[in-house]
Amino acid sequence: MKFFSYIMVYRRFLLVVLTVLVLLPLPIVLHTKETECAYILFVVAIFWLTEALPLSVTALLPSLMFPMLGIMPSKKVASAYFKDFHLLLIGVICLATSIEKWNLHKRIALKMVMIVGVNPAWLTLGFMSSTAFLSMWLSNTSTAAMAMPIAEAVAQQIINAEAEVEATQMTYFNGSTNHGLEIDESVNGHETNERKEKTKPVPGCNNDSGKISSKVELEKNSGMGTKYRTKKGHMICKLMCLCIAYSSTIGGLTTITGTSTNLIFAEYFNTRYPDCRCLNFGSWFTFSFPAALIILLLSWIWLQWLFLGFNFKEMFKCGKTKTVQQKACAEVIKQEYQKLGPIRYQEIVTLVLFILMALLWFSRDPGFVPGWSALFSEYPGFATDSTVALLIGLLFFLIPAKRLTKTTPTGEIVAFDYSPLITWKEFQSFMPWDIAILVGGGFALADGCEESGLSNWIANKLSPLGSLPVWLIILISSLMVTSLTEVASNPATITLLLPILSPLAEAIHVNPLYILIPSTLCTSFAFLLPVANPPNAIVFSYGHLKVIDMVKAGLGVNIVGVAVVMLGIYTWIVPMFDLYTYPSWAPAMSNETMP
Repeated sequence: MKFFSYIMVYRRFLLVVLTVLVLLPLPIVLHTKETECAYILFVVAIFWLTEALPLSVTALLPSLMFPMLGIMPSKKVASAYFKDFHLLLIGVICLATSIEKWNLHKRIALKMVMIVGVNPAWLTLGFMSSTAFLSMWLSNTSTAAMAMPIAEAVAQQIINAEAEVEATQMTYFNGSTNHGLEIDESVNGHETNERKEKTKPVPGCNNDSGKISSKVELEKNSGMGTKYRTKKGHMICKLMCLCIAYSSTIGGLTTITGTSTNLIFAEYFNTRYPDCRCLNFGSWFTFSFPAALIILLLSWIWLQWLFLGFNFKEMFKCGKTKTVQQKACAEVIKQEYQKLGPIRYQEIVTLVLFILMALLWFSRDPGFVPGWSALFSEYPGFATDSTVALLIGLLFFLIPAKRLTKTTPTGEIVAFDYSPLITWKEFQSFMPWDIAILVGGGFALADGCEESGLSNWIANKLSPLGSLPVWLIILISSLMVTSLTEVASNPATITLLLPILSPLAEAIHVNPLYILIPSTLCTSFAFLLPVANPPNAIVFSYGHLKVIDMVKAGLGVNIVGVAVVMLGIYTWIVPMFDLYTYPSWAPAMSNETMP
């Protein structure tokens, strides 16, 4: 028994050692460049899937193993770890840092929720819409960490409002006031305020610290014997949690910068197919926004039906008097918004820069009309989305936010300097360096597969799949990615599969975008488990959900997501990229490799 306990303690160490040793005969016996690269690929894949080593540490292995096995020189491997993607990421993180520092994200979220109203169905749609919008520009982790405390406060107000209704009814029937219930409500109200303080997200927190722990400890109702006064109260809490988790992921689908997987795909694609200039911020948004919007609406309907039922008559009933619960919700949202005070100069400047960045991204090369990149026609393809991101990002370090003052010996207060919108230290606290290294490792791995000839070998072996219908290949790859991303990190999954799926598309003579776009979008569909992605873990930590709740709800959202992606790839996405034609910018496969 003691032996097994030691194995459990040192299981990660043993896994690393055994993986390296067990797979070692592969390069020793066969001794070709392809098998040596395959050995490294298998080792990295196992470490990424099991997280035996931190993901970013595993991503550094190609820089160690490629030179040692003679696949690529060290200088060439090192150059893969910093690309155009990293410059784009830096600019986006500058924007996200300023948005969160000056609480602009909270103002946007609360305002959108106030617009849609306080009917439970519309309220959840408001939370999902605002969370999805913010997730387009911020990381899904920070978006969920910001939105969840607000949703939690609203959910508790609904539960407390139900308690007030019960108290009023008991007073009416008994003809006297129930003092015990009054005390119970005051305790609940105190706990709610306390909880709101404890769950307030801290700007700059990492993924682990973002998983805010909060326990809902309402006083037990004598009738139910649980921490929720009614089953409906419990269902509302579950619904709020899952709405925040799923919408923070769905919103990221719409922009290249919305998720790390989108960025990884864009950089990999532009590197592998440099002659294709069809993929930029505007084109991505054009095809992904309709898909994300449909997924969001169908997910809202699914979650609403699953937990509260979907009553169209109640939802669209005009002139209906608000219930006590709805008035309480409206009040708490209004109070939270009023706490922010009038909009400040710093928020206005951040909002202007935010809009300017989005407009420059969209107008760089929209496709249907010449963009501003045409002004630099002598250098086609030189200016990219990262150019815009860096330009706006630098302005955050330059534009003054407030004056710094000091008191002179005579008692006079004078200004001696100014503080910019963000500082380097604040930027560093937000910058996901682990993702930057992880993505660099993926690019290095892809370059190694090309240099060693492993990609061509895979393409030759996969060419028999050309006998299958293309729609079936896309469906199989999408389902495979969706399943794998539930147990492995999203960036690791897409980084691992891109060097495999690209040769597959080339081998069966299909436009690479036909397979890569659905697979990339499906990589974000990690909805089933609390550990599948950080937003799931954040909402699960509030204690309202069980794993089975997330599995039931997530399975429906996964099915919706894959179905919408399949619909999109055969309808509005086809004419955008001429997906039915094998493009000239993709490698021309030899007759031996074509089906």
